[in-house]
Amino acid sequence: MTEPGDHPFVAAVKPLVDAMGAEILRPEQAGADDVVLAWEGEDVLAVRLPQLSDSLDHILAAMERRHGVPLSELDRRAKQSVVRTLEARGAFSVRHGVETVAGALGVSRFTVYNYLNRSE
Repeated sequence: MTEPGDHPFVAAVKPLVDAMGAEILRPEQAGADDVVLAWEGEDVLAVRLPQLSDSLDHILAAMERRHGVPLSELDRRAKQSVVRTLEARGAFSVRHGVETVAGALGVSRFTVYNYLNRSE
């Protein structure tokens, strides 16, 4: 069998896997909680999904890259937009999500809750 990295399907899904903070494995390395992906009837790769808290860290890092500065350096309006985006992506269903986001934004939990209330 070829390594997963040698298959063209891997190139197609790798950006998504990286954005999620997941890991690509060979299909035979897959555990019960991993997702095996097939191409034309052949198991090509397995994806090990991250823990939800790790996903939040990846989302925050991606948003920071997108903005080009640490999230704590954004103005209030941009921070409110970040909070709305994170809420839509389920960031606040993760345990300590508000605290994690507040830390990344350089604001208090109270401020994050205010941003959430304003978006409703």
